[in-house]
Amino acid sequence: YVLWASVVVIAVVILGLLLISFDPQILPPRISAQMSFMGHPPGLVAALMVFGRELYLIGVTVIVQRLRRIFGAMIAGDPFHPDNVRRLRVIGLCLALLEFDGYIFGALGRFVLHADPYADININLTPWFAVLVVFVLAEVFREGARLRRDAELTI
Repeated sequence: YVLWASVVVIAVVILGLLLISFDPQILPPRISAQMSFMGHPPGLVAALMVFGRELYLIGVTVIVQRLRRIFGAMIAGDPFHPDNVRRLRVIGLCLALLEFDGYIFGALGRFVLHADPYADININLTPWFAVLVVFVLAEVFREGARLRRDAELTI
């Protein structure tokens, strides 16, 4: 519930930043200076960068929901439920998309906000290894579901 509430709050912040971008004089100059985003006035650029965090938070929410369902199936005594394969694949896909989100919005920050253009792009192999492990685990669960189905057919 906390994650969903955070998603809603950040969506409202993005909407507010977009509304401010249409008429920046709506804010008093003192508040506008305090709300500046890396030297830029609040508005479209800030909304774009907050949108990147919003996408990240939505991805985390999807992952947590799928994990809850997987744990629910395990608690019910059915770890190799066929739906768990799909859930693990969605988790792997979300992890990959979260990593791409970091690359895309990091590049946007460098080019749009001119934030340290000489900073090296951090390509960390650990998250990609985690994505690979989740997809392999999904295949292990798929094979376990197939073996369970075969065992149910034997007399």
